[in-house]
Amino acid sequence: MRQAFLSVLVTALVGFAAPAPAKTPAARPVVVELFTAQGCSSCGKANQVVAALADEKGVLALTYSVDYWDYLGWTDTFAKPAFAARQRAYAQKFSLRDVPTPQVVVGGREQASGAKAEAVESLVRDAAKAPANPPDMAFVGTNRVAVGTAPAPRGGGEVWLVRYDPREQEIEVKRGDNRGQTLVHRNVVRELVRLGPWTGRPKLYRLPPVTDGALRTVIIVQGAKGGRVIGVLLQDDAK
Repeated sequence: MRQAFLSVLVTALVGFAAPAPAKTPAARPVVVELFTAQGCSSCGKANQVVAALADEKGVLALTYSVDYWDYLGWTDTFAKPAFAARQRAYAQKFSLRDVPTPQVVVGGREQASGAKAEAVESLVRDAAKAPANPPDMAFVGTNRVAVGTAPAPRGGGEVWLVRYDPREQEIEVKRGDNRGQTLVHRNVVRELVRLGPWTGRPKLYRLPPVTDGALRTVIIVQGAKGGRVIGVLLQDDAK
C-alpha cells in the first residue's frame, strides 16, 4: 500500500510522465559506520574489521576519515570536517564525554571500539534482528529521491546522501604515529550531504550532481542529530 502511495506522490510532484520508482528491497542492510584516521595508531585493525564486514550480505559498511588526528603530523587523505561533525553528533546521542577513535556505530543505535571485532559483530547481529518499519524509498530519475510514509522518531528525522568509493585503497603513511605503514581502506565515504528533514510524511529530495562516476550512492533516513537508522536505499537497488 505504501509503495503504491509513493508512486502517486512521485507522479503528482514530478509530472504524469515521471518514471515509476524502483521497488524498495524487502530487507534493509545494517549500516555500520567506522570513524577512523590514518594518523591514529590503533585504527589499522579497525579498518580491517570493517573491510571484512563490507563483504557480508546484509551489511552496508561505511568508512569515515576524521581530521582531528592530523596534528600528529600526517594529514588524512580522505578526511573532511563533516565526517567528524557526524561522529560528534553520535557522541552526544550516546552521552559520551569525547569522540573515541576508532569507533563503530551500528544502525545509529549502538557503538563500540572499531578494533574489537567480536563486539562489532555482536552489534551487527542484534541490529539485523531488530524490528523495523522503514519508509518506501526510490530514486526518481537521476537527481531526486522519494521517501514515503513511516513512523518518524521523536524529534523528527533527517535524510542523508552518502557517496562512497567501493574499491579497496591502500595509503602509505609517511609521517606521524603510523609512519612507514600502509593502511587499507574499504568503502571510503567521499561525500556526505544532509538533504533535509523528514517528518514521516512523503517527500521528494533533490540530489547534488554526481562528480565522480566511480562512487556509489546511498540514501539514509535516520533520527535527527545522530539518531537510529530508519531506512536505507542503495543506488544498486534502483537498477
